Amino acid sequence: MASPPLLAILKILMILIFSGWVSLWLLKPTETWTQKWKEAEESVTTSVFGYNGLDFAVYSFPVIALAIIGFIYLELKQKEPISRQARRPVKVLSTPLIVNSYVGILSGIEILSVLLFVLFLAWTFYARISNDFSKMMPVKNMKLNMWQFKIFRVSTRLGLLAEACLALLLLPILRGLAIFRVLGVQFEASVKYHVWLGTAMILFATLHGAGTFFVWGVKNHIQDEMWRWQKTGRIYLAGEAALVTGLVIWITSLPQIRRKQFEIFYYTHHLYTVFLVFFLFHGGDRHFYMVFPGIFLFALDKLLRIIQSRPETCILSARFFPCKAIELVLPKDPRLKYTPTSAIYMKIPSISKLQWHPFSVTSSSSVDDNTMSVILKCEGGWTSSLYNMVQTELGSEADRMKCIPVAVEGPYGPSSLDFLRYDSLLLVAGGIGITPFLSILHEIEFIQSSGKKRIPSQIQLIYVVKKSQDICLLESVLPLLLKEKSEQFHLKLKLFVTQEQSGATIRELVNEFSRVETVNFDTQSSNYVTFGLETSLWTAAIVGLSSITFLIVLCCFNAAFLHPDKKASKPKYPSSVIGLMLLCSFAIAIMCGTFVAIVLRLRKLKKDLVPSSQQHVKEIKPSSLESSHALEKHEIHFGGRPSFPDVFSQFPNETGGSDVGVFVCGPEGMKESVASLCQMKSQGIRMGGQSKKPYFSFHSLNFTL
Repeated sequence: MASPPLLAILKILMILIFSGWVSLWLLKPTETWTQKWKEAEESVTTSVFGYNGLDFAVYSFPVIALAIIGFIYLELKQKEPISRQARRPVKVLSTPLIVNSYVGILSGIEILSVLLFVLFLAWTFYARISNDFSKMMPVKNMKLNMWQFKIFRVSTRLGLLAEACLALLLLPILRGLAIFRVLGVQFEASVKYHVWLGTAMILFATLHGAGTFFVWGVKNHIQDEMWRWQKTGRIYLAGEAALVTGLVIWITSLPQIRRKQFEIFYYTHHLYTVFLVFFLFHGGDRHFYMVFPGIFLFALDKLLRIIQSRPETCILSARFFPCKAIELVLPKDPRLKYTPTSAIYMKIPSISKLQWHPFSVTSSSSVDDNTMSVILKCEGGWTSSLYNMVQTELGSEADRMKCIPVAVEGPYGPSSLDFLRYDSLLLVAGGIGITPFLSILHEIEFIQSSGKKRIPSQIQLIYVVKKSQDICLLESVLPLLLKEKSEQFHLKLKLFVTQEQSGATIRELVNEFSRVETVNFDTQSSNYVTFGLETSLWTAAIVGLSSITFLIVLCCFNAAFLHPDKKASKPKYPSSVIGLMLLCSFAIAIMCGTFVAIVLRLRKLKKDLVPSSQQHVKEIKPSSLESSHALEKHEIHFGGRPSFPDVFSQFPNETGGSDVGVFVCGPEGMKESVASLCQMKSQGIRMGGQSKKPYFSFHSLNFTL
């Protein structure tokens, strides 16, 4: 069990490091900081570290150190018992404050963070541009008058705002190295921050380029300037290449293209390497250190995920549901533990060697030691190809069909079981959005049987489907639905079938659609199970080792090749040479971390090798309904969607819980409706001061990106 004082010390340390890093960004635009920093760089120029080492240690390493400490904190936090103490200030900040179809659902914390970031951008621009205008020193070689000079300086400073967005751009899309997990933010939820930052970055970069081209055009210098690859300073041609590449990436990521032509979006997004290299040559190494932490962690995260997904395993079995959905059962290491609502990324080389698709894990690692399962529905080309591939095996007479190799990344999930903190749970699912709730219900069933932890006493599941046959996805939790009310918790289902008119009961539907067909596969060609990610402690060690390696290699290159002149105030060597030196140091550091990760993975595979064909596969037989009256407590409604105001008004009478966790997974319209009601209910409590009314804490679960 983790020591509470140790966790408190780590938390305070992370707050101090983050505050210091933010302070650097706030002080950087000031004239005082510029003068002091120049003096500091000059004082270390002739040392073994050079100004490169100083820039890395001050600008880059704080975020890397924050990630290292965060991983240690997460590892210790997992051993801490979950407390159900209410934290009203946090709940108030996490309550949805803006619910809009354009911007989505924004909580108080998100709105506050956006406002602070906008204020930071405004401060940076104001501080820089006011210093520029006070000096009024037009560019002599371009012979600019005053208004042309002002436009030129404004466009230049807009480029710094793009740099600030780039510094944070890659942090929200880290998976294995996701430092957002310290704040309890899932990867799927943080993707929207990446979209916002990317859009803002492209906007500022475009204005930066357009303003510069305008001034060049006015002075008839476009042909002279745009093709220049300067020896020192800004390399204009590299900046133009970076801007064009960024625009291509942004345009192909628009929803109109991403949803209809996913492969175009996927392939063009890998141009980020080209964009970052040209940004380095354009902005110079000093500016690159400001954005380096996100790039460094992203590169490590990418390579660690590649290592984790090698070698491939095989699908153990597949189960077909009448609603054209399929459940895949995969082998896993018995020690691999993950939290409910976790997701894995799957790639099936026989369908596509490049495409990875995320799926919510429907099983619980507390219940299933040797296997984990996912459910997918045929709603696209990739899933349809997989469904047809497996379906062809149904008519075969062999006991076990041919192996289907599959690569797995993850599981990725929340850092703690948040649903255990509440007195009652309201689970709202639409269609395939039921999948993360299946893992929650399996986990609750296990906790109830073990009696180790306290669980929510009341659980209400609102399930909205188009066709009644979709109820078959509940087949794995049917034993829970059949149970009478126990002393520990009570589960009630409210099913809404929107596109059918029928008088059938839940018992009749379950009898009709609970039967599934199963296909077992031969897995002798694959001897590997899914081991998952490395532990947080090993991840912290890999990140720390890689960062130290980068600094050492950078210092060696600086001493061996640059030979700084003690009398020169500025370096005489080309800026592109320094950029190449930084790229080489970066590559060596990443390869060092990758080598350690490969060694760890090989040791685990060699030491703990268990042929997947020998794993025990849990065989699920078709459900049979006993003579139980438990189904009568559940409700079914045909021909319409649920009235969420009625659901929320009836919920206190049905549960009596004072602290309610509302988890929603489904279409955006459903999420917005539920979020609006949570917002209204929480505002009523704050304004009226009626503490006896339940407090609804909203949580959105994403199953699509």
